[in-house]
Amino acid sequence: MKIALVHDYLVQYGGAERVLECFCELFPYAPIYTLVYNKDLMHGKFEGKNIKTSFVQKLPFAKNHHRIFPHIMPMAIEQFDFSAYDIVLSDSSSYAKGVITGPETLHICYMHTPMRYAWDDCQKYTQDFYFPSFIKKLVPLAMNYVRIWDRTSAERVDKIIANSNFVAKRIKKYYRKNSLVIYPPVNTENFYISKKRENYFLMVGRLIAYKRFDIAIQAFNNLGLKLKIIGRGPELKRLKRMAKSNIEFVGRVPDEKLADYYAKCQAFIFPQEEDFGIVAIEAMASGRPIIAYRGGDIPEHMEEGKMGVFFENQTADDLTEAVNKFREMNFNSEYIREKAKKFDKNLFKDRILQYITEEFDKRKDINK
Repeated sequence: MKIALVHDYLVQYGGAERVLECFCELFPYAPIYTLVYNKDLMHGKFEGKNIKTSFVQKLPFAKNHHRIFPHIMPMAIEQFDFSAYDIVLSDSSSYAKGVITGPETLHICYMHTPMRYAWDDCQKYTQDFYFPSFIKKLVPLAMNYVRIWDRTSAERVDKIIANSNFVAKRIKKYYRKNSLVIYPPVNTENFYISKKRENYFLMVGRLIAYKRFDIAIQAFNNLGLKLKIIGRGPELKRLKRMAKSNIEFVGRVPDEKLADYYAKCQAFIFPQEEDFGIVAIEAMASGRPIIAYRGGDIPEHMEEGKMGVFFENQTADDLTEAVNKFREMNFNSEYIREKAKKFDKNLFKDRILQYITEEFDKRKDINK
């Protein structure tokens, strides 16, 4: 069984890259095909792997500013040759699913989301990533083409795995295809319950606009409670200007220290809509309750009153009210951590391997 892995971009380390890491552990000799690879931004992840990049890799600015080339990404992903492989396993939130395979090759896509900037607000996309004004004018024109390509390319995939029920519904709406839900992996064994609590609330993630760090800062400015923010990103300077002295920007921290921050916080603040919020699950694996916006995938996983508190609107006022409500409640850390164990990395790998094996066996029977 000869297998190839396909990933959108290797330019940051986040939830999608953790999925790819698991694929690499399951299939250590499989090459990784990707549009762009920036070794400096990957902090040693995937070091030594056989990484095959597209022609976009050689374009000026592409390694650091790949988002300004949406119009050429479809052509780039289609130029990879997979004729030598029995299985192509892609994980995709944009272009990786669009590879072209022959009828004898089984293409399974682990889909993080249908392409958000094609199907959602592309104007918001240009704002979130701070494109120059001339690029902002061009992106909507490119998106007309990309949207058509995206819908067509989804037809090439033989089987789709969705990372949440929330994403499965979006796949059905935009691509008219069914999918199997297998939740992404979390290293639950890396997190623990601490008997010692400190008097801070916590946020973790890349500092970009849709994650709504801004409303959390506004809320905690008013509350006067301590908030620690772990992460970096293009919003950092703006957010720092907003924040009062009770809010600390910690930056990037090593994994073992991150687990300590999770374990000792009062609660984890999660004001964004995510397709799958891995950082929220990590907080749960630490036994900590969540104060979350009721959107995206998080309502699938969090029991209100037992695992945290929801708020209904992405506003500082709603979040403030939720924090005050939380402070009057008690939560069972053991119960919260137990609920997070279903996302364990080893369970994910077992389910993925079982699914791929079953589908490959079915394909062989059909081709006999």
